[in-house]
Amino acid sequence: MADLSDETNTYTRKPLLRQLLISTGPWNCYFMFGLCVGSPTVMIPQIRKDINSTIVINEDMASWIPAIHSYSALPWVFILPSLIRIFGRKKSYILVCIFACIGFLTHYCSKTIIHIIISEVLKGVLTASHFTVSVVIVTEYTSPRYRGVFLTLKSASFFWGILVANAIGTFFHWRNIAVLGIICSAYNLFTVIVWPESPLWLADKGRCHDCISAHRWLKGSDLISEKELKRLTSLCSEIKQDKGKINVKKNFQDFFKMLNDREFYKPVLFTILLIGLYIFSGKLICTVYSLEILKRITNDENVAYKGMLILDTVTVLSVYVGCFITKLFKRRSVLLATSSVAVIFLFSISLYLYLIKLKFILDSVYISITLLTGFTIAISSGPMILSLAISGELISLRFRSFSLCVTVLIFKSLNGTVMKFSPFTFRYFGLHGVFFIYGSFSLTFLFLLYLYLPETKDRSLQEIADSMNEKKRNVAEETKMITNDEKIIT
Repeated sequence: MADLSDETNTYTRKPLLRQLLISTGPWNCYFMFGLCVGSPTVMIPQIRKDINSTIVINEDMASWIPAIHSYSALPWVFILPSLIRIFGRKKSYILVCIFACIGFLTHYCSKTIIHIIISEVLKGVLTASHFTVSVVIVTEYTSPRYRGVFLTLKSASFFWGILVANAIGTFFHWRNIAVLGIICSAYNLFTVIVWPESPLWLADKGRCHDCISAHRWLKGSDLISEKELKRLTSLCSEIKQDKGKINVKKNFQDFFKMLNDREFYKPVLFTILLIGLYIFSGKLICTVYSLEILKRITNDENVAYKGMLILDTVTVLSVYVGCFITKLFKRRSVLLATSSVAVIFLFSISLYLYLIKLKFILDSVYISITLLTGFTIAISSGPMILSLAISGELISLRFRSFSLCVTVLIFKSLNGTVMKFSPFTFRYFGLHGVFFIYGSFSLTFLFLLYLYLPETKDRSLQEIADSMNEKKRNVAEETKMITNDEKIIT
């Protein structure tokens, strides 16, 4: 760990560069997760066209492949939060990278459909990590001034992974996707060597000296960083006391006290609403089944492949636009505004496809692509980057492990189920019906978020946690009022 000097210029660029280096690890995990999500879109059609392939994929199995990594992540939903609590963030991250490397290696060597399923099961650890280990690392290792941008950039990495996977599958053999995944895993294992442990985890373990060293190495010793460090060290003794009170194994009564604690259930409920908007907006489904959707709309396979790559590119560009917007405006406002536009496009697409079905209007490829592009821009610049970013900020510091278990369990269960049954909903309700369902769900979640979601921009994790606790919030408000009164008097 670097020597900690008191010179101000030492902490102007070094902390940012160090945080960037560490953040590339979680970003890379999101990129690999994008490879996992994007590969079935191009892999399944390519395997079916290959007459020399020994892999046979029927309709039922084709619906399982995009969903299996979400279901295989469910056991790790409970394991990873426990590992990051007991062994720390760094060691847990190394485990995720090792499993990811083995999963992609198995994917590359696959000869039968069973081999592909096994590779997807192994990647379940990577899938579970994106809302546990990865998001925890970004939120805890970065300063409040950079955290929002870094959290949104991880979403850009995810959609870059989908775009790259689809591009590789369009122009090259699908096994090359696995080769890229292996390279990314190796990069992560190499860079993690220089990481310190999370200051929050060190404080939680009572290692105050190590906590101070790690925090200053990561974030410098400027006034804002020292203020955050002071809050963190004062939290250390409080966490120790709460550990004895809230222990599921020892006392069920304390467990129910935790469930009734506003600092636990409020962030979890907010996160469930954000997850609902993320999944039921339909963006992930449209991405995974983009070829099938575009083939139905355009009736042209070549146009469908081109449209898929165009929409993937628009998605990535929109994510970067969203990152820029969230730096200028409040996260809550950006989320609500972009989500509202996305809902309008969902209902517009539904109405357009329904009118085509009734033969009131003629089908136009240009109108279809334009509507899908508008929806992609709106949903990618807001909900797809901010839903998980805000969720990572809201998760309670005191109850982080159990909160992560609950939220990720809900996320993966919903995501896997929606992925699995999407082909059946396309056939049963038609595309117009599916887009109407997505619009209705999104509108419901959007209304609830408008009513209850708090702002998190430029606030430390401890300040966000205190805002969930009524007593602490009142104390903070009283302290602020006293400070303002003193300023007026002086």
